[in-house]
Amino acid sequence: MSNVIGIVNYGIAGNIHSIKKAIEAADGITIVINKVSQFSDVDKIVLPGVGSFKDAMQELENDGFLEALKNTTKPILGICLGMQILSTLGFEYGKTKGLNFIEAEVRPILVDAKVPHVGFNTIELINSNEVLKGLENEEFYFMHSYEVVNYTNISSLTEYSGHKFVSSIQKNNVYGVQFHPEKSRDAGIKLFSNFINLQGEG
Repeated sequence: MSNVIGIVNYGIAGNIHSIKKAIEAADGITIVINKVSQFSDVDKIVLPGVGSFKDAMQELENDGFLEALKNTTKPILGICLGMQILSTLGFEYGKTKGLNFIEAEVRPILVDAKVPHVGFNTIELINSNEVLKGLENEEFYFMHSYEVVNYTNISSLTEYSGHKFVSSIQKNNVYGVQFHPEKSRDAGIKLFSNFINLQGEG
């Protein structure tokens, strides 16, 4: 078991402190990644994010993290905006290329209700994976105005005001959750524990 978790700090990561505390509560060891050379010091990578898709991609490029992320075989967990930028394209303030780990687009959430979507909602597992193990029908905390539109890599769906959206994805070594596990109490700690206990690379 490899449990040194690197949290990528790329300018608009925002929620690093609470993610760090939650991972440590799940018995993980954390390193905040401030430069590319630190990727070799960690076993797994968390990609946080609060803000816009366009700004996130620009910050990753400015900090030299884009190639390091694209070339790694280590498990990656994207959280909220960190999940969204795993996609091919984002449509927030124009069209922006994402990391393209997941063939998907990020568009405004299509719901006849208050946006952003804020609060606790349950997840419906569609294709479970090791990160979501034991978390069927658990409640997680959401705060977002955009959704990932994808039809092939869905791990779970969540319903908000009659609209079902993708709340988690997975492809190979890449995992993403639209919700905030670091704000989701025991369920979030369990998710981080599952991520810590993933076996090996890729």
